Parts: sequence; C-alpha cells; structure tokens
Amino acid sequence: MARVLVVDDDELLVELVTFTLESHGHEVLAAEDGTEAIEIATREKPDVVVLDGMMPGADGLDVLRQLRREAGMTLPVIMLSARKQERDVVGGLAEGANDYLVKPFMPEELAVRIQKVLRVPA
Repeated sequence: MARVLVVDDDELLVELVTFTLESHGHEVLAAEDGTEAIEIATREKPDVVVLDGMMPGADGLDVLRQLRREAGMTLPVIMLSARKQERDVVGGLAEGANDYLVKPFMPEELAVRIQKVLRVPA
C-alpha cells in the first residue's frame, strides 16, 4: 500500500482517482491547488504524487519545480494533464516528472503507472 497525493482542481476527477487507487489498496491524500500540494507533501511525505498540469495559480510544472528544488523531494511524480502536445509532455519529463499521462485517461492505467514508478528507486 502506498500513500498517493492527488493534486487536481477537478473534484470529480479526484473522486474517480481516489476510488480507483483505494480499490488497489492505496491511501489517497488530495489537494486542490499547488500551495496545498506543497504543504501536504511536506507534512505527510507521500510515496508518489499525481499532479495536474493545469491548475489555477501555480501550474503543475511550478509545483513540480517546488517539490524538487525547494522541498528537496525525490519522490515519484506522475503528471496528469490535458496538455498533450509533444513539447508539454517532454517539458514535464525534462522538469523531473517520472511519468506523464494525458487526460482523458483510463484510471486503471494510472494505477499501473503508479505501481511502476514505485518500483523504480528514487
């Protein structure tokens, strides 16, 4: 069982992801924006973060940079974004995301990708 921080401003998406991940035995923490994500990640030390690429305020790349630089975290991060152009996907991976999944997505695929990044040493 892993602790997964899901960061997305879409409440229905968070509910769907939470249901799927909990059915796989994971504990799910949720944040609606980047500021809350940094606070929860620092305090709760999740095993993996599922991070929306487009949120009000700080976008997913800003949050990813803060997690990596300011918080000094090396935990796996999976970007989950509607941005699907090559430059967006490559940019997210270049900034330090361990994986990138484009919306719309299959929730079961996300669960498998989480298992995959958790097997990779940080």
